[in-house]
Amino acid sequence: MNDDDPSEETDIAIERRLATLREEHQDLGDAVSALEERPQPDMLQIARLKRRKLALKDEIVRLEDQLTPDIIA
Repeated sequence: MNDDDPSEETDIAIERRLATLREEHQDLGDAVSALEERPQPDMLQIARLKRRKLALKDEIVRLEDQLTPDIIA
């Protein structure tokens, strides 16, 4: 492969971004679980974290789609 291939650099950047997003997604999941275990959980904060987690998941899926080549069956 050519070392100057811009698509390869783009893929590497996407992989890095995906790793960051996946970590943040996991951290939010842990935070939601911790909040839900409290005697009187803050449901508004939990809802906000869940919305953010869902937005991250959507972005993760979108980026994964960019890395997967289209296959015409």
